[in-house]
Amino acid sequence: MAARSLWRSRARVLALAGTAACGGAAAAAVATSDDPATALKLCTVVPVRLARDAATVASIAFDYQYSLLGLPDGSEERARIKHEVHLRSALKLQELCFKNGGIYIKLGQHIGQLEYLVPEEYVKTMRESMLNKCPVSSYDQVHEVFKKELGETPDKVFTEFDPVPIASASLAQVHVARTHDGRKVAVKVQHTHMTDTAAADHATVDFIVNTLHRIFPQL
Repeated sequence: MAARSLWRSRARVLALAGTAACGGAAAAAVATSDDPATALKLCTVVPVRLARDAATVASIAFDYQYSLLGLPDGSEERARIKHEVHLRSALKLQELCFKNGGIYIKLGQHIGQLEYLVPEEYVKTMRESMLNKCPVSSYDQVHEVFKKELGETPDKVFTEFDPVPIASASLAQVHVARTHDGRKVAVKVQHTHMTDTAAADHATVDFIVNTLHRIFPQL
């Protein structure tokens, strides 16, 4: 009993030390970065998205392993249960894509086109939801992208700029504007989270997919 209590105490100390170390590393990264605002966003947003990824992947993997345990291959019971697990897992993945947004929406849309590769339940779920529901950046966020990329706000770059986008996709949205020489143009503005977290999101998704493939090749 005493040993168990000591082990728990050590585990708590290690957890606190790990948290402090991570926090210290994040603070140092922000302080030494050329773009502290972006560094702060990465240090606060990416871990949350990574935690969502890990929780969703673990839940899906466990569901498959537990639900199909002991069911003989080729049996009607296994096919029925597998269909149910596919549906549950597709909905979990859909929720993850919507919560994280950005490149995850693109991933969901891509899965919706892979009827030749992934189970029908995933294709149908993603196709029905992802193609018509894309994030929309606010006008303040559009300002942020303009300032970061061009050093000016939309009203300085164009004589007219409609703050309401006419279309939005997973990676960017389109605004109608008019140039200083009078031409009417369509301006494609990348979503702010794409400019900040795309590389980290891509690396995370790549790592998770490869890890799952190694651990559960049958999935």
